[in-house]
Amino acid sequence: MAVLKKRFNFADVKVPHTYVIIFTMILVAAALTYVIPAGQYDRLKNSAGITVVDPQSFHYVESAPAGVMGVLSAVPDGLKSTASLVFFLFIIGGVFQIINCTGAINVLVNRLSRTFSGREEFIIPVFLFTFSLGGALMGMSNEVLAFVPIGIMLARKSGFDAAVGTAMVTMGALAGFSAGTMNPFTVGIAQGIAELPLYSGLGLRIVLHFTFLLIGSVYLMRYARRVKNDPSCSIVADLEREEQAITLAQAEREETVSDFRHAGVLLAFLAGLAYILYGVFKYEWGIAEMQPIFIAMGIVGGLIGGMGPSAIAREFLNGARALAFGALVIGFARGILVVLQNGMILDTIIHGLAVWLQAMPAQLTALGMFLIHIVLNFFIPSGSGQAAATMPLFIPLADITGVSRQVAVLAFQLGDGISNGINPTSSNMNAFLGVAKITYPQWVRFAGPLIVTWQITGALFILVANHIGYGPF
Repeated sequence: MAVLKKRFNFADVKVPHTYVIIFTMILVAAALTYVIPAGQYDRLKNSAGITVVDPQSFHYVESAPAGVMGVLSAVPDGLKSTASLVFFLFIIGGVFQIINCTGAINVLVNRLSRTFSGREEFIIPVFLFTFSLGGALMGMSNEVLAFVPIGIMLARKSGFDAAVGTAMVTMGALAGFSAGTMNPFTVGIAQGIAELPLYSGLGLRIVLHFTFLLIGSVYLMRYARRVKNDPSCSIVADLEREEQAITLAQAEREETVSDFRHAGVLLAFLAGLAYILYGVFKYEWGIAEMQPIFIAMGIVGGLIGGMGPSAIAREFLNGARALAFGALVIGFARGILVVLQNGMILDTIIHGLAVWLQAMPAQLTALGMFLIHIVLNFFIPSGSGQAAATMPLFIPLADITGVSRQVAVLAFQLGDGISNGINPTSSNMNAFLGVAKITYPQWVRFAGPLIVTWQITGALFILVANHIGYGPF
């Protein structure tokens, strides 16, 4: 029996490198361009000025299968299309390395840790709730990337690991984004296409939001408790051992900086974050507007912390270098979408799924919409882009099958949102894994059960909403 256990010990199975996994997906996408006929929908602007597909316009076009050069150019083309996020990742890595070298962030983390001393696990629901508000009210996703390093440091200080620190920031935002309480990028656009009153149906989405938070809090707190009791249980145990030496070195540097300088660095850092949040909420800033503010935060924080210009430049490069792996993964992942778009088969896939949905029993149509959007999220990892591509097709289908338009929107937002937590083509997910230095297989092992639980919960909400005739209230 012991021999059998050793032989079938899955922990000993070597998972392929992340780049190998993603490039294999690119090859599969290229192969599909030889199997799936090329097709296209016409695009037009609706009454709200949103570019959407014309549901009656699907037609087949000349095949454009991906050749060798198409496959090889997918990665650089993917990097070009995600350049702003890739550079943002480099900038965040560099700036946090500068601020971290002053010891100021460690001081902030220590104070937060003392606040929750003896009840460290409650940090998790507090962080989840806080960042869920950004996802629920403003559709924040990549904007929370800047807070991941702080979450990781606080988690480690509390005896947890990088997975917990990453999750209590990003999964909080994902819970709010998926519930879509007042998410302008999913619910707002989808309801506009469906001609529903903006943010109608709010009550059920609020209940859904807090249900996701409750499930996420219980899951993460149980895992965190297990890791604190036995660090070897951590899914990223090797990473935690590597980071211990860096933490000790940082603690030594911390003693060389005065409390006055620490306070100044923290003030500059927090003022920069506050200004960024103001810009996001007031002026709908994106990554391009946030980048120069982060650079200014790094320079000002480094100077206040007693670092010279050369030291600031050196630490910036060290921090950017540490995130090169995660930054390049973003371009690799986007290469999958590039191949599908260039091969002209993305619209064909959407059309085929819509035809399949129409053939389903009316009672299961809403659930079918949910499942289809989970699949489509792999090909179109953009909430607003997916809404524009699918809602003009699914709203008429909902009318025909007796599914309320509000339920169709709910199925879309949940299908699009929840799977972003482990979607390998998601630029945002690859970005925060790059910051955390967590590999994709490790993240799937950690977050996969939570995502599946959320999806089952979402499916139940859809079935209940369909049963009660969830409408524009």
